[in-house]
Amino acid sequence: MKALSEQDIRTSFINCSKGEAKRLPLPRDLDEQPWDELDFLGWRDLSAPGRSYIVTERDGELIGVTLRFPAQQRGFLHRSMCSLCLTTHPGGGVSLMTARKTGAAGREGNSVGLYICTDLACSLYVRGRKIPASGGRFEETLTLEEQVARTRSNLDAFLGRLAS
Repeated sequence: MKALSEQDIRTSFINCSKGEAKRLPLPRDLDEQPWDELDFLGWRDLSAPGRSYIVTERDGELIGVTLRFPAQQRGFLHRSMCSLCLTTHPGGGVSLMTARKTGAAGREGNSVGLYICTDLACSLYVRGRKIPASGGRFEETLTLEEQVARTRSNLDAFLGRLAS
C-alpha cells in the first residue's frame, strides 16, 4: 500500500457522511507506518472505545470504512480467530466488527460483520512482523505471498458485501 495523506483518508470513506469523515480522528503516526507491508491501514478511535476504521485500495480506488464493535469482550479463556488473517487470539484479541452498508441499505440500518483482530494489525501478523500475545498463527503450507493474497481477498469480500 502506498503512503496516504490525511486528505486521501478523509475522502475515502464510503459508509459515513462527509461531515463524519471530516471529524473522525486519524492515526498520529501516519509518517511512521510500514506502508509497504500494509494491506490496509487500520486504527482504533481512542476517544470512542467501540469504534475503528480501515482504509484500503480496492480496484484501484481508495476505500475507507467505519467499524463498530462491542466495548465488552468475551472472557479471558476464550480464543478466537480473525477472519482476515487467520491469527488466533485469547480473550478480546478478536472482535466482531460491524460496518454500516452503503446507500439506502445503510440508511435503513443494515450492516455487515466480520471477526477481525481487535488491534487491526492483520498485515503485520501475516508477515510475522507482529506476534500475537499468547495466541498464534497456524503453520501453513501456503507461501507468504499466498497468505497475503488470501488476507486481501477476505477483506475484498467483506467490502463487496458492504455495497450489496
